[in-house]
Amino acid sequence: MSYVLTLVSSREEFPVNDTTLARIEEILSQEQISLTCAPIWLSPNKAIDLGLSEKPSDSLMKTIRNYCETLEMDSFIITIDRRVKKLLLADMDSTIVSGETLDDVADLAGIGEEVKEITKRAMAGEIDFHSALRARVALLKGQKETLFEQALEETKLNLGAQTLIRTLKAQGTKTVLVSGGFTYFTRAIAEKCGFMHHYGNMIEVEHGEFTGNVLEPIQDKFSKVEHLQAHLNQNKLKPEQAAAIGDGANDLEMLKHAGLGMGYKAKQIVKDSVDNCIIFGDLTCMLFAMGIHEANFVQD
Repeated sequence: MSYVLTLVSSREEFPVNDTTLARIEEILSQEQISLTCAPIWLSPNKAIDLGLSEKPSDSLMKTIRNYCETLEMDSFIITIDRRVKKLLLADMDSTIVSGETLDDVADLAGIGEEVKEITKRAMAGEIDFHSALRARVALLKGQKETLFEQALEETKLNLGAQTLIRTLKAQGTKTVLVSGGFTYFTRAIAEKCGFMHHYGNMIEVEHGEFTGNVLEPIQDKFSKVEHLQAHLNQNKLKPEQAAAIGDGANDLEMLKHAGLGMGYKAKQIVKDSVDNCIIFGDLTCMLFAMGIHEANFVQD
């Protein structure tokens, strides 16, 4: 199986240049790994593909990443086969959008700190997701449902979100937004970015107020894998033809089941469990990781 190492600079003052490439080749030589062809620029001085004679060991990749991190540069190790994926599943909160939408609602309700602490522990894998979701929603009992509208108005997309989805759509990729958050938000964000499908949870409302209950079934880490498998089946695809991106413990199973599982500004539990993470750059790094040239990006 052939592999490619992709480097993506996040800062103009630290471009990918001859010095960078010489150091990477020096590191690769520790395991007698050579470049199989001339480097391919995906964006001048910003993103480059390096074809490798074999896959670096985990320890060597750690050395590469430690070097790249000194330059605030992301690095990805990808198999060349079926590199542009036919299916993408993306988490919403802290991945496609910059915050946690339920936390934002809680802030507006005046209970933000209490809810955020539960969210933090859940995303780090310290609390069962079902219990954490129910506990957070219970704290919203009696609050007006108009808080959702207010929170949505303040929700911001992460840089590159629209470019990622629109570019993949132009490449023929099916795109799906999956969230442990609520469909009120997934519907709006899916439409704004151009996702083809979206899934989320439902919160119970009576007389314009939250009852404090979440409606079954609850969308969790297992649901995300089920959605992945369902869309693979519908489109007659294999797992290696799918990509997934997310940031927290609730995304981990989905990331592991996809051919390309990408962490985005991820929690430590995700960084420790997947091969590839976007640490410094924006969401367009995933396009570079798939070998898509910047000239083919459909910009925001």
